[in-house]
Amino acid sequence: MLAGFLADQRATLVLKCAGLDEGLTHRSVEPSTLSLLGLVRHMADMERHWFREVLAGQQDAGPLFSSPDSPDGDFDDAAAGPAAVTEAWDAWRAAVDFSDRFTAEAPDLDVSAQDAWRGKVSLRWVLIHMIEEYARHNGHADLIRERIDGTRGL
Repeated sequence: MLAGFLADQRATLVLKCAGLDEGLTHRSVEPSTLSLLGLVRHMADMERHWFREVLAGQQDAGPLFSSPDSPDGDFDDAAAGPAAVTEAWDAWRAAVDFSDRFTAEAPDLDVSAQDAWRGKVSLRWVLIHMIEEYARHNGHADLIRERIDGTRGL
């Protein structure tokens, strides 16, 4: 059930971005750097963090689009252009594929690991957190998409 709700939230992000290329970099409202492309980049980093870095213990699987020097790089550095869009979607899809495999192969939802910020977290907690993370940002995506082309209710 949790994996299904997470899949639905992921599909919503894809739907909110559908049919936009250059429009993915339109910013929400000044001074925010929030954009649909930034959201894709952010969620790729979040998928990588929780499933690869924390739960799977792959310490070399840090963020692709942010860094200690640029903690909001996922949004701030989301540049226009087909290569940037392809890079973001490819990273997001790879992260989602890993997350789905990890979840499917886990013996149960109580698999746990230590996160430097949250302490001990289980796969159950991560799935619920990711559903919340996508849901919150999909609300942002609703507003950004409406601002770009007036589309509502996708």
